[in-house]
Amino acid sequence: MTSPIRVAVTGGAGQIAYNLLFRLGNGEVFGDTPVILQILEIPQAMKALEGVVMELQDCAQPFLYGIEAYDDANKAFKDANWVLLVGAKPRGPGMERADLLAENGKIFVGQGKAINDNAADDVRIVMVGNPANTNSLVAKANAPDVPADRWFAMTRLDENRAKSQLAAKAGTVPAKVSNLGIWGNHSPTMFPSFEHAKIDGSDATGKITDEAWLKGDFIKTVQQRGKAIIEARGKSSAASAANACLDTVRSLINPTPAGDWFSAGIYSAGNPYGVDENLMFSFPLTSKGDGTWDYVTGLELSDFAKEKVKVTEEELQSEREAVKHLLG
Repeated sequence: MTSPIRVAVTGGAGQIAYNLLFRLGNGEVFGDTPVILQILEIPQAMKALEGVVMELQDCAQPFLYGIEAYDDANKAFKDANWVLLVGAKPRGPGMERADLLAENGKIFVGQGKAINDNAADDVRIVMVGNPANTNSLVAKANAPDVPADRWFAMTRLDENRAKSQLAAKAGTVPAKVSNLGIWGNHSPTMFPSFEHAKIDGSDATGKITDEAWLKGDFIKTVQQRGKAIIEARGKSSAASAANACLDTVRSLINPTPAGDWFSAGIYSAGNPYGVDENLMFSFPLTSKGDGTWDYVTGLELSDFAKEKVKVTEEELQSEREAVKHLLG
C-alpha cells in the first residue's frame, strides 16, 4: 500500500476548515493515495471539533485512513507532509491591521516552531489565515530548518476571483481564462494582472477592449471581493477560500499546463522582478508537479503594472516592520 499522506489542518472547527476537510479523503486532491488528517484546534473548541470528526467518520471516504484531533501543535504537526494553516484570529471591531498582525504573529511564532520541530522532512505549508503573507513570513522565520521554498501564502482565491470576472466580461467561462497572475499581498493592494492573461488562448486585452474597466472596476472588484461577500451574506468567504487552498495544493502536486501558470505567495529571495527579497510575495509560478516551483520569467510589466506592484510591495514592507520583533 502507498504510504499515507499526513495532512495537518489548523482551525479545524472553523468555517473554512469545515469546507475543506471533507474534500481531502475522497480522492479529489491526492488521487487514490491514503490520507491521514491531523486536525488542530484551541482547547475551548475541541468539543466542536469532536463533532466535525464524527461527520468525517460518517462520510466513509475511501481514502481517509485516519483522523486525529489535537489541541497541541506539536502533536498535530508530527510527521505532517502538508500543513494547511487555516486558523487565525479574525479582525475585530475597531482593530487596526497592525493589531491583527501582532495578535496573529504570536500564534504563528509558536506554530512555526512546532512545524520546524515535528513535521516531515518534505513538509510544505500553505497559509490561509490572514494576513496570510506576513503570517507566513513570521512562521517561516521561526522554522529555520524548513527550506524557504516550502512556504506558500494563499493568493489563489484572488486568482480565481479575477478569472471569474474576466470570463463574465468576455461572455465565457473561467476555465477558458489562463495566464492570470496575482502580484503581491493577499489584501486590497494586490494586483490581478490582466496584461498577460489569455481568454480561450488569445490575449485578454484583445477580447476585452474596455481598458478603463480593466484598469478600474476589474481590479477594484477583485481587491474588494471579500468585503463584498461579507456585506452580502454576513459572513466571510469560507467555501471559496477552502476551494482556493485545495487548488494551491493541486497546482503544486500536478505539472502546470504548458504555457500557463498559477499564483501563490512565496519567499521572494532571488525573484527576477526586483521585488524586495525578504517578503512573502505573490508571483506567477509554475510547478513540475513534485511540490517544487519556479518563477515565471521574462514577463514585461507596463508602467501601470509596475506602479501597482510597488504599492503592494510597500504594504508588505510595512507589515514586515510591524512584526519585525517576531522574525528573530
